[in-house]
Amino acid sequence: MGSPPWWVRMIRKLRSPTAEQRTESQVGQGREEGPAGTGSDILPKLIVGLGNPGPRYDATRHNVGWWAADRLVDEWGLGSFLSEGAALVARGSVASRPIVILKPTTYMNRSGEALAAFLSGRGIVPSRDLMVLVDDATRPPGSLRLRRSGGAGGHNGLKSLEALLGRDYPRLRIGVGRAPPGTDLAAWVLDAMPPDDEDRVLQAVDSIPDGLRVWLTDGLDPAMNRLNR
Repeated sequence: MGSPPWWVRMIRKLRSPTAEQRTESQVGQGREEGPAGTGSDILPKLIVGLGNPGPRYDATRHNVGWWAADRLVDEWGLGSFLSEGAALVARGSVASRPIVILKPTTYMNRSGEALAAFLSGRGIVPSRDLMVLVDDATRPPGSLRLRRSGGAGGHNGLKSLEALLGRDYPRLRIGVGRAPPGTDLAAWVLDAMPPDDEDRVLQAVDSIPDGLRVWLTDGLDPAMNRLNR
């Protein structure tokens, strides 16, 4: 039999974290090394997937940013996430560019704390080097909207990042469907999607690696043209 789909492997990893993590002291600090043979340090592109830690949140709407982060690691062959401070971190190189993919392991409304600790001393410019992957409960399931900047729109994870960074950083919003009238929004995003909605979201997540590769090679505007729908 072939290997299970990426999202099955993702759930297994999330539910067995000790097999995927090492401590911060084992993975090192500072700038990422450039491509082999360059002899230089190149600032990485940093991609942050927002979500909540723990098995009870794995399949919820609010963790779609983590789904997308895991899809990137799987598609780009970056290996396992490693524990580094208050985040899970995967590193590698894509299109000759150092890449760091980070999943805060604080709860959603404290995502900025994990990112602040990681950014310290690394020289990353958010408007140029950062991409945030986040669920959007104002958009249809499976829709994508890549923006150069913007407000939090009531999203607690983005509010936490905005307190740290301001509004000038790119974010890819992944639609998870609007809550029906009278439904509590917190309960809605912390619940699983019905199968049809989940299928639409997974199809959208499957398209993200190609779209963000365009961001790495050609910049934000061409990536917007590729991803936005």
